[in-house]
Amino acid sequence: MATYLPKEKKEEIFAEYGGNKDNTGSTEGQVALFTFRIAELSNHLKSNHKDHSSRRTLLHLVGKRKRLLGYLATRDITKYRALIEKLNIRK
Repeated sequence: MATYLPKEKKEEIFAEYGGNKDNTGSTEGQVALFTFRIAELSNHLKSNHKDHSSRRTLLHLVGKRKRLLGYLATRDITKYRALIEKLNIRK
């Protein structure tokens, strides 16, 4: 199974996208965290294609990220566009 995210990396992601490292509730920070975890799980599944538990987790994270992006798009479209551009998410 893929290794879990270290605390320092999580703080770095929230500092870059959420404003500061303690702002873990920000929508932008959560989307960035999910994007990082999705990328890690995708790499894991390339070499472990029979790991169905990780595949389910990946699909769950993609759904959560999609819902958060929909929420952000309805709240603030400029932040939404800036975030998908910065994270290279096609939508």
